[in-house]
Amino acid sequence: MNDAGHFVRDDVRGFLDVLASMDRPELADQPIEEARAGMVAMAPAIDLPPLDLPVIRDLTCPGPAGDIPLRLYDTRDGRDAACPLMLFFHGGGFVIGDLDSHHALCTELAAGMDLPVLAVDYRLAPENPFPAAPDDCEAAARWAAKSPHELGTKVSGLIPIGDSAGGNLTIVTTQSLAEKEAMVPVVMQVPLYPLADPLNPHQSYRDFGEGFFLSVGAIEFFDQAYRADPADRRTYPILGRHEGTPPTVLMTAGLDPLRDSGRNYAAHLIQAGTDVTYLEMRGSIHGWVNMRKAIPSTKKDLEDVIAAMKLMLGRHG
Repeated sequence: MNDAGHFVRDDVRGFLDVLASMDRPELADQPIEEARAGMVAMAPAIDLPPLDLPVIRDLTCPGPAGDIPLRLYDTRDGRDAACPLMLFFHGGGFVIGDLDSHHALCTELAAGMDLPVLAVDYRLAPENPFPAAPDDCEAAARWAAKSPHELGTKVSGLIPIGDSAGGNLTIVTTQSLAEKEAMVPVVMQVPLYPLADPLNPHQSYRDFGEGFFLSVGAIEFFDQAYRADPADRRTYPILGRHEGTPPTVLMTAGLDPLRDSGRNYAAHLIQAGTDVTYLEMRGSIHGWVNMRKAIPSTKKDLEDVIAAMKLMLGRHG
């Protein structure tokens, strides 16, 4: 640990050293389609293989600009009793990422929680700037809350969950369903290293903006593509209402430029009386949920997140 208290795990340091030795183009210097394809192509090299589940099925639901692609995961081919449904929103700065980039993670969540997971392939910027992504996520949530026959499950409640940009969309969707209720309630939200407020004021943005996987340059590229309204709580959900927020499991990474954004949001929830389990993965980096092969210590981290989710759901189920 150095003077600034920036502990780095050995396997994280090894992964960062490998990345530093590679001649990787900056996001802004490559076509969007190449960046998107690269994220999916890199997955087998850095993440564990997906689990084989009884149910992995592609679906669609109506959205504000056409059908929204979805993927359903479940450990059971048919459920007799109603259960909560996890709604997964992938990360990637609102610009990259899709159903395939987070496929392995979704299989782990479904297996670990023994609950169905519905992954949402929301529209991406720059082709579809803000608020296309939150609009699609809200539409998918409202559709799923109606227990459509395509799900094969009676939905008793929703659990929005997502990483990074998907963590932002998790909070935003929860807030939207608090403003106007869906057919079933949000019973828990799980933002994973989310973007919740402006990053510039935070110390973590300055400390970890270079050399820790997610760079300031990448964040600025994503921001320019997304073109969000900084006065809108769907951009920065810290601006939204916190009273009455459902139970929350929130995870940050210790070496992440977004770390303090997640910390700040968690503190606001606690101040508003929300039951919060806050996990900070010390010595790890942004994006680790898709790096469990390259960074073996993060396998235990994901197990801890799932254990926290089970505990929170048990307390309020």
